[in-house]
Amino acid sequence: MKIKRIVITVVIFGIIAAAIAMYLRKGSGQPISYRTAAITSGDLMVSISATGTVEPEEVIDIGAQIAGQILEFGRDKNGKTIDYGSAVEAGTILAQIDDSLYAADAAQAAALVQVNKASLQRAEADIEQMKAKLYQAQRDWERAQKLGPSEALAVTSYDAYQAGYETAMANLAVGKATIVQSKASVVQSEAALRRSQRNLSYCTIKSPVKGVIIDRRVNIGQTVVASLSAPSLFLIAKDLKRMQVWVAVNEADIGKIQPGMPVSFTVDAFPGETFRGEVGKVRLNASMSQNVVTYTVEVITDNSNGRLLPYLTANVQFELSHLNGVLLAPNAALRWTPPAEQVAPEFRKASSGVAGGKNKSQEGQGSDSKQEKVLPDGQKRGILWVRRGNFLEPVRVKAGLSDSMMTEVQGDGLKEGMEVVLGQQAQASGPAGTANPFIPQLGRGRGGGR
Repeated sequence: MKIKRIVITVVIFGIIAAAIAMYLRKGSGQPISYRTAAITSGDLMVSISATGTVEPEEVIDIGAQIAGQILEFGRDKNGKTIDYGSAVEAGTILAQIDDSLYAADAAQAAALVQVNKASLQRAEADIEQMKAKLYQAQRDWERAQKLGPSEALAVTSYDAYQAGYETAMANLAVGKATIVQSKASVVQSEAALRRSQRNLSYCTIKSPVKGVIIDRRVNIGQTVVASLSAPSLFLIAKDLKRMQVWVAVNEADIGKIQPGMPVSFTVDAFPGETFRGEVGKVRLNASMSQNVVTYTVEVITDNSNGRLLPYLTANVQFELSHLNGVLLAPNAALRWTPPAEQVAPEFRKASSGVAGGKNKSQEGQGSDSKQEKVLPDGQKRGILWVRRGNFLEPVRVKAGLSDSMMTEVQGDGLKEGMEVVLGQQAQASGPAGTANPFIPQLGRGRGGGR
């Protein structure tokens, strides 16, 4: 029973509060104030916004193919020690690795070549001697064959001449094989010499191209170890006068990007300065992060003045369309719709489809289907609201291209400077000008105003 009394008391106080609010609102007598903005004439650019990174057009990673300790750095074309930002020519010495072990290997390989060449010469001399012995044995064997085993030539002597001839022939074959082997040994040792000399040359790190050092990844005294992959020592940008911006574009927008499309971008390093470029190509190897698919777009830009530095973050605008000298209305003005009682009486019936009860459904959603009906020419139909005394009158317009702030509009009676309504101001009460919390705020749009 006690709970029932409490509920009845709360309901009665609620009814009293509502009555007081209605009384205060009716008794305020204050005119409704609106947030307005003027229609302007200017340029409109429709673009796709994305973020990218400034990259050198061609970067070469200089590595080490052998292991060793860095002894010293080379000199750039100005005579200064190689460091970040050094300008180098093709063939410029960048660094020197300790070559003592590789020099010893090269000397040992060179000595082995000389030994094998000497062995080849000896084998060639030996074979000449074997040829002479074979000739002598052949002549002896031919005479023995003419005499044959007889009283003039004993059988043992006959057999000895035959054996001597056959032995000389075998020795000559062995000598020829020795020469082939010696020649192969010379070739093998020469190959080992070239390899050791090449390893020795790798101790001197040289620049393969003309460019600028953008990264030095080793210090003097540091030991580099070459295993399955070559350790990176320097990063050289071949030409910093031409840069690229690698931009990650969402899959929903990638279909609008075409090679040659104009692009503008800014970097935080130079606030207020806009750089220009154009789309070079769209890479097909998409990447996915948190179920979001993006494609990398290469934007080519000129950097003859050297202002852009590698790896700056760029805020990129892909320019889809550009209009000059058109009438522009704030997007908020096209989104907002007043309640029916604020519309001029002669327009209430014609505007009943977009005023009054539709206001709540539009608030915070942008234009509804009736505000943005698509016309045969591809444009959308919209309504702007202007003040006429104490009421609002609709102005029907064609809404064209739009960016995040303004929309191109066309229509009879539109002119630059015309004030259009963005929304309703909060009602003020009392000397302090604060809003009365008991008065409901109706017809407030969510667009920005002035």
